[in-house]
Amino acid sequence: MELQHGPLLYEGKAKKVFSTNKSDQVLVHFKNDATAFNALKHSEIDGKGSLNCQISAAIFEMLKKQGIPNHFLGIENETWMLVQKVEIIPLEIVVRNIASGSLCRETPLKNGFLLPFPLLEFYFKDDALGDPLLTEARLKLLDLITTQQKSEIEKLALAVNDSLKNFFQGLELTLVDFKLEMGLNCASELVVADEISPDTCRLWDNRCEDENQRILDKDRFRKDLGGLTEAYNEVLSRIKGLS
Repeated sequence: MELQHGPLLYEGKAKKVFSTNKSDQVLVHFKNDATAFNALKHSEIDGKGSLNCQISAAIFEMLKKQGIPNHFLGIENETWMLVQKVEIIPLEIVVRNIASGSLCRETPLKNGFLLPFPLLEFYFKDDALGDPLLTEARLKLLDLITTQQKSEIEKLALAVNDSLKNFFQGLELTLVDFKLEMGLNCASELVVADEISPDTCRLWDNRCEDENQRILDKDRFRKDLGGLTEAYNEVLSRIKGLS
């Protein structure tokens, strides 16, 4: 059966999700919107959607080859991705390898401090509440996931971290931290969803020592450093060079 484009199901800050004539598949369109600080800062940057789509597709393919389940099915063109339909768990799963961002604002740790172990954190996915960090007790109180699901999510997130660290190291990039979303597909299987790109990862260029110039991720937008598309292009270029 030929795939047919259906109506809009959901629009987020960076992507639109459309139904298809296949009940277990949806199409995702990557927008050019750049947002930060819970969308208090917003801009449109030409080419950003295409870069994130292509980078995410390459990373999802790499993870799938390593046996890590994710929603990716194929890339339709530079800004459209075909994925499994997934019921997203309302959690942002953050894995940190090096102190940066909010971890430095909320603790005495200095930017760039190498963590002795990957720090895995859960945030409640709710824009109106500002995506707050959840303690173990709050996570249990909200009853968003079962104890078994929590264990499976943690195991999967750390497996993704191991794969991504090795992958980016091969590109002479350091994976500082990243955000994941997960959900259940139509077969009730836990899979990695959303996107994995410089929008959701902090990536530092090992070829550069300058603290600002080495940034190849959305911090360039957050910190008004400029050169966001150039940075994302550099990441995609290295990925294509590796393949």
